[in-house]
Amino acid sequence: MIATDFFTVDTVTLRTYYVLFVIELDTRWVHLAGITTNPDGPWTAQAARNLLMNWNHKTRFVIRDRASQYTRTFDNVFAAIGADVISSPPGAPNTNAFAERWVRTVRHELLDPTLIWNQRQLRRLLDEYLAHYNSHRPHRSLAQRSPDDTQPAEPIELNTRIKRSTVCGGLINEYRPTA
Repeated sequence: MIATDFFTVDTVTLRTYYVLFVIELDTRWVHLAGITTNPDGPWTAQAARNLLMNWNHKTRFVIRDRASQYTRTFDNVFAAIGADVISSPPGAPNTNAFAERWVRTVRHELLDPTLIWNQRQLRRLLDEYLAHYNSHRPHRSLAQRSPDDTQPAEPIELNTRIKRSTVCGGLINEYRPTA
């Protein structure tokens, strides 16, 4: 099961970008589907096609809201892989809670403290943040593991040296034991 939604990013130059993303509910893995200034129906359907070109996950359901960008063509793209599209009821954002929570997380951890100048910078920051989110950031719902971490967490010895590295322009610190 996956959920999809848009969120907006306003730049210093007063331009608004719309970011389309997909989150896998079982693993919490987030995929960036596209960034645009005009998220109309044809663009959204093409972004879905582009996302699914390398999709190798069995998807049974797709949760989305009732925004006008989600057209019948968008739904048919997912129907082609055997997924049923579920539209959330009007005025009920909690029915797409996983997507809404991810928007809150990316805003709090990355976008709120950052001045965005253009689409290229936004894409670079989101790509770097998604790499961090999917491979390093612990998730409470995954027993403090990251989405691509299949091994259970192991305790670290008290006297082990820890290496700190920064991502997203120094906004986020990652810590790993040294070899």
